[in-house]
Amino acid sequence: MKSHHDVFNGSIECTPVTFSLAGIPGLEGEHIWISIPFCLMYIIIFLGNGIILYIIRIDSALHQPMYLFLAMLAFVELGVSASTMPTVLGIFLLGINDISFSGCLLQMFSMHSFTLMESGVLLVMSVDRFVAIYSPLRYTTILTIPRITGMGITIALRSVVLMFPLLFLLKSLPFCGHNSLTHSYCLHSDLIKLPCGDTRPNSILGLFVITSTFGLDSLLIVVSYVLILHTVLGIASGAGKWRALNTCVSHICAVLVYYVPMISLSLLHRFGRHLPPLLQTVMANAYLFFPPVVNPIVYSIKTKEIRNSIVRTLTRKRDEV
Repeated sequence: MKSHHDVFNGSIECTPVTFSLAGIPGLEGEHIWISIPFCLMYIIIFLGNGIILYIIRIDSALHQPMYLFLAMLAFVELGVSASTMPTVLGIFLLGINDISFSGCLLQMFSMHSFTLMESGVLLVMSVDRFVAIYSPLRYTTILTIPRITGMGITIALRSVVLMFPLLFLLKSLPFCGHNSLTHSYCLHSDLIKLPCGDTRPNSILGLFVITSTFGLDSLLIVVSYVLILHTVLGIASGAGKWRALNTCVSHICAVLVYYVPMISLSLLHRFGRHLPPLLQTVMANAYLFFPPVVNPIVYSIKTKEIRNSIVRTLTRKRDEV
């Protein structure tokens, strides 16, 4: 194992120069075939989310709160996928399993920051749906462009500020020869199993980060939907109720595809230690790949304005050709 030693107060501390990432356990010989679905997923993610961002940017009719929040969601999902892509494709396509210590910390920081941002964006999208249903006439005066921008900046700052201390705590820990990770990217929960120093501050801070982001956000999303249901039940006509609820379907799907794999993975980490490593790897990949693959498809199919705008743009491009 490549490493460098720091002598401090007479004790030798060892920081790995590289970490060794894992592919899919038991299927090392099939990596080139496994790379095909991963490449397809990355193509769908970058194409799907890229199209949504492009359509929202060029179509002035979509410069409304709901679509601006959707653009934020597409952007953070591109961020999560761009963070994992170098190591995932490096392992499965090129057989490169090593990542530098600083590269691993950078990947962990960017990936976790973007997943925290995604949780925040899903929360503000639920607030957006509540305002649209509760006070439709004041919708655009409540959710103004400066307010939406402020929400976006707050979500980004919250994620980065919460992740920074975890980065410095990891850098200060001695690793003493342990450098093998269990995923094809660097996760904080994976990295804190390796040091031979005291990782309790990392665990406590990690728990605080999870509680103050995913925990709080999911609770507030549930509160938003209780308020939305209460408001919808007060609408007199059946058609009006259905129309109001129908505007929430895409967002409910986005919440489910984000939180269900995440909760399943955390339960698996907590109670499924006896389960095969392959299952943990599949769940970890589902958590990272499922939302960015599914969301652009759901929003393109379920949101009439997005669908029409895509068709209009494609027709215009074909006419120009």
